[in-house]
Amino acid sequence: MKIVETEKMKALESEDMNFVFNKETGFTATWGRTPKDDPEYCPFGPMILDVEVSTICHQACPFCYKSNTAKGKNMTFDTFKIILDKMPKTLTQIAIGIGSIDANPDLFMMMNYSRSKGIIPNITINGERMTDSFYDRLATTCGAVAVSIYDKNTCYNAVKALTDRGMKQVNIHCLASSSNFDNCVGVLSDKQSDLRLKKLNAIVFLALKRVGRGESSIPLNMNQYKIIINTALDKNIAIGFDSCSAPYFLEVVKDSPRIDEFKQICEPCESGIFSLYVDVNGVAHPCSFSAHEKQYSLNILEVNDFVRDVWFSNNLVNFRNRCLASKHHNGCRKCSLFDLGIE
Repeated sequence: MKIVETEKMKALESEDMNFVFNKETGFTATWGRTPKDDPEYCPFGPMILDVEVSTICHQACPFCYKSNTAKGKNMTFDTFKIILDKMPKTLTQIAIGIGSIDANPDLFMMMNYSRSKGIIPNITINGERMTDSFYDRLATTCGAVAVSIYDKNTCYNAVKALTDRGMKQVNIHCLASSSNFDNCVGVLSDKQSDLRLKKLNAIVFLALKRVGRGESSIPLNMNQYKIIINTALDKNIAIGFDSCSAPYFLEVVKDSPRIDEFKQICEPCESGIFSLYVDVNGVAHPCSFSAHEKQYSLNILEVNDFVRDVWFSNNLVNFRNRCLASKHHNGCRKCSLFDLGIE
């Protein structure tokens, strides 16, 4: 294995797994022995790390899968540093998990440390409790910022504040559930009419996982999902989705003349395959939705060799094999833990 890294890119070269990552745009291309081969997983460690730095959130949304409240816990900077220092060189970016933007006073120290190691920090915010100072620091530190849409004005104002500061990778995260269906369609319409969204990069639809306070929520049905996807494609609106949704997106577009293009840009479930989640206590899980499945968890703070003791631990290998064996009827990997209901 060989890692080539500059200020603007990172590349991995090996016989069975290769990638190129653009640090400025976030563009990533992966391939196996040839450009036409897709590697099953990265044998050298994760490329993306999702790190929960706080469980404090003043929103207390009724569908929150984490069940976060205003009373929570912060990860210390020392813990964050230990975790990043254990990571292999394959790591290209981290997704910072936080509720309220002002919850963890070490947030930007963590982001700056990540950048000092050539790892690009990204974050999802809810648009609440923001100040000019927070916007300035996010715009100069993060590779990408996603704004979760709960209140339209709060979300759209946050998008404008970030894009006005020159950020190009600003997305909206929209929960794709049955009760939120009208809002999903509404934000697509707003993208064409609301000037605050003029420089928005994409609207990203996140499949509902029924866990935590979202356990009683109802997922989209396939007809609703088709309306969202087809509306976006018909209106040429840039969209995205979490990897959990990949098999359902491909099912919607299976007869499209662009199907080969869509297959190239879709990455199905990558938990324990190309990515990993670390909670506020430093415990690793395949993804943030699997934290309740303790048989797949490992404490990173207690291991010496991350690749050997975590990435190739029995816990994670068992989950990885389960994930790789879990196929949608279109042949695409699908979530092996949740029935997302989009059928």
